[in-house]
Amino acid sequence: MTQDGSRPVEIDTSKPHPARIYDYLLGGKDNYEVDRKAGDQLAAVAPEVWISVRANRGFLQRAVRHVIDSGVRQILDVGTGLPTSPNVHEIAQEAAPDVRVAYVDNDPIVKAHADALLNRAGTTSIVLADLRDPQSVVDHPEVRRIIDFDQPVALFLVAILHFIRDAEEPERIVATLRDALPAGSFLVLSHATDDFAERSEAQAVYNNATATMNLRPRARIEQFFEGFELVEPGVVQVPFWRPDATPQEGSEEIGFYGGVAVKKG
Repeated sequence: MTQDGSRPVEIDTSKPHPARIYDYLLGGKDNYEVDRKAGDQLAAVAPEVWISVRANRGFLQRAVRHVIDSGVRQILDVGTGLPTSPNVHEIAQEAAPDVRVAYVDNDPIVKAHADALLNRAGTTSIVLADLRDPQSVVDHPEVRRIIDFDQPVALFLVAILHFIRDAEEPERIVATLRDALPAGSFLVLSHATDDFAERSEAQAVYNNATATMNLRPRARIEQFFEGFELVEPGVVQVPFWRPDATPQEGSEEIGFYGGVAVKKG
C-alpha cells in the first residue's frame, strides 16, 4: 500500500501506451522501451510527428491563455496525459492565480505522476475517470469540488478524441460534457487527421497499443463543436491557430486540427 492507503500502481510495459508515446515524442522521460520503439515506428512512417506533437502543445498553451484572457477561471482538462511543464494550471495560474483546474485521466500511471506534482487540497486536482463515461466525469465529487458548473468552464479535449472509436460514440461523449456547461463556457479541442497524407501505417502503430488511433477529417472534427460558436480562425491546423510566432518549416504537413469555441446562451 502507498502512504495514502491506495494500492501501488502496476505499470504494464508489455504494450505501448499513447500517453507515454506522446511523452517520448515531446522529449519526456516518463516512458519505456516499448513506448520509444512505437514512437520511432510512428516517426518512420509519419516524419512530421516530431513537430506535430510540439505544435499541438503550443496550441494548448495559447488556448489556455485565450480562455483566461476571456475571463474564465475554471478549467476541466479531460485526457490530460502525463504532466509536461508548463502544465495547464501553471500557464493559467501565471495569468490569473485564482484559476481552478481539474485534470481527468483514465490511466492510473498518469494520476500517480500528477499526484506527485499537485496539492489536492488546493485549487488543482487530478481525477481518475474515463472519458468514455462522460457523466461519471461530470458527477465525480472531486471534479465537483474544483469545478462549479454554474459558472463558465473551459473544457479541454486536447489530442484525446482520436483515441475514441466511432463505436464509442465520440459525438455523444462531447455532447454530454457540453450539456453540463453553462453559457460562456469554452471547448478547446484538437484531433489527429489524415487529411494531408495517407496515414494507415501510422494508425497501425497503435493497433498493438492500449488504445487505437482513429483519424478523422476536418468536417467530422468540426461536428464536435456543435452547440458552440467557433472563435476565429475556426478549426485549423494547430500551428496556425492564433500563432504567437512564425510557424516552423513543415507546419503545413502537420496532421493535427485544433479549434476553440464558446457556448452561447
